[in-house]
Amino acid sequence: MIETGKIWMNGKLVPFKDAKVHVLTHALHYSTSIFEGIRCYDTPNGSAVFRLPEHVDRLFKSAKLYSMKMQYTKKVILDAILQTIKASGLKEAYIRPLAYYGYGTMGLTPTTNKVDMSIACWEWKMGESKAGKFSGAKCKVSSWVKIDSRSQPMQAKAASNYANAALARMEALENGFDEAIMLNSQGKVAEGSAENIFIIKDDIIQTPPLSAGGLEGITRDSIIQIIEENNGFVIERDLERDDLYTADEIFMTGTAAEVKSVTQIDKVKIGTGKMGSVTKELQKSYRDVVMGKDERFLPWLTFI
Repeated sequence: MIETGKIWMNGKLVPFKDAKVHVLTHALHYSTSIFEGIRCYDTPNGSAVFRLPEHVDRLFKSAKLYSMKMQYTKKVILDAILQTIKASGLKEAYIRPLAYYGYGTMGLTPTTNKVDMSIACWEWKMGESKAGKFSGAKCKVSSWVKIDSRSQPMQAKAASNYANAALARMEALENGFDEAIMLNSQGKVAEGSAENIFIIKDDIIQTPPLSAGGLEGITRDSIIQIIEENNGFVIERDLERDDLYTADEIFMTGTAAEVKSVTQIDKVKIGTGKMGSVTKELQKSYRDVVMGKDERFLPWLTFI
């Protein structure tokens, strides 16, 4: 990682290399942290953060679900995100706000410890999301079952949820795939390791309901709104593994992934085995939105 600019920690901008935590930080031992992934785009009208208020709202929702007493208001965090981006000097960046139970008392109960807050940003590179942008990603249905709301709050974007996702992602990569698709404990499709999933069958776009165990993705919501604004519709229903194999097109959505095509699941070719026309059009529509080229969605952009 290229160390650019500074990192905001508990109200102060500190040099990138000095943004450190104690080895006995509670979150390191018990995964008691929440976070967001946010994108800043270099639009023709200047750098702009995509759906910033919605990301900050979700961060605070996650905090509530984990009984975290945030030290800062939403406005302070929102302004600190913009301040951190400015300090980086980057025109386009990935931003990572993180709230976590910090150093203090060790033991399972976190609530005696202060909730610390950091905001970092770095240069955006396509990286893992490259597969699916051009040729289509190859996915493996994971042998790891998606944890559900009977175990922990799935609508919190919490670090603990991503240990489950990381196991699925590593399994997929070790078996020669680009990404994992996770089923819930009832065998229904939940989501990818870090993306929501949509299928297209007979021109009908479908996606699992949030009750299936996927995160309430902001990109997911954006795509649904874009489709509806363009006179289309999305059906939310439980999807079976069979629905994946027989789909005409499949795409995934996420802050990092944006909109990426899936052209193979396990050993099964999806549709023609190439990126479908609907997915390609949605990629373009989404890109127009984040770059400020679609005036209908300009309120989603916060310019630096």
